[in-house]
Amino acid sequence: MRAFMRRPPLSNDFSWSKSRHEKFSECLRAYYLYYYRSWGGWEASAPKDVRELYVLKKLGNRYTWAGSVVHESIKDVLLDWRAGREVDPAAVEARTRKLMQDDFRHSRSKNYWSQKYRKQFTGLVEHEYAEAVPDEAWKQNWETVRSALSWFFSSRWKDLAHSLKPEQWLEVDAGFDFAHFTLDGLKVFAIPDFAFVDADGTPVVVDWKTGKSRDGYDEQVLGYALYVAQRYRFPVEKVRASLVYLNEGKEQDVAVDPEAMASFHRHFEQSVAKMRSLLKDAATNTPLDASAFPPTESLTSCARCVFRRPCGREGAAPEAPQPQQVV
Repeated sequence: MRAFMRRPPLSNDFSWSKSRHEKFSECLRAYYLYYYRSWGGWEASAPKDVRELYVLKKLGNRYTWAGSVVHESIKDVLLDWRAGREVDPAAVEARTRKLMQDDFRHSRSKNYWSQKYRKQFTGLVEHEYAEAVPDEAWKQNWETVRSALSWFFSSRWKDLAHSLKPEQWLEVDAGFDFAHFTLDGLKVFAIPDFAFVDADGTPVVVDWKTGKSRDGYDEQVLGYALYVAQRYRFPVEKVRASLVYLNEGKEQDVAVDPEAMASFHRHFEQSVAKMRSLLKDAATNTPLDASAFPPTESLTSCARCVFRRPCGREGAAPEAPQPQQVV
């Protein structure tokens, strides 16, 4: 009889990503709860408070949800085009709308506390905290998705995708298990939405956006450029990076030059140093006590945080506008 091979236990290793840096910068307490205190919350034997934190950390808001759905739909379309399959835009729109309706019902019933649903979606913070969101706001959320997909299908990307030979495709949103690289000995997660080699041999990384331009996006795609350069053995200065704003119908090239890369590296080093300064043991990624991670003083941030209840700020946060979609 073949012996049963048990997988080694998961370890909470230290790594870096743009999203981790942003959480660290916005609120140390939320960072601690997200990356440390909630660890192991997926286990059946997890303490109740750890389980609660783990479920909460998986919730999105209606803006990030819309962006994620757009990304998923475009990923499926690109993979179909790569395989030579025909794609009907109307069918994609109908399928996407049905998916969002199912997501909404799952979230509204709070089934995420007791049922597994789908990997890319758990539930929405608006439902968890019974936020008063008018029907028009939910309709606008769908309109954001619909208009982004509509522009994508009418843009140059369809013809470009069809023009690529098999060897020109690098990857399409490969996910956390695959898309990471090493910088200064540290694992860095960077997942470009689309990466390919142009007709002139130039590697291109693309990031779809469903919101407006904001600070930080340039550095995000610079990380993608480093990832593609390392994984596919291109000189990083040869990589071209592009931000595509689907709902604004515009594209923005990001310079990948020595000055930009030096700036990215400085930012990375400073961010890592600050995070590691709050570790009791860097070798095991063991954090200091929770008191070293005080909550932010910004109640505006609390108003949109998934951890407002365990932090004791559920009732303290004032009504505040949600952020623009940043996926």
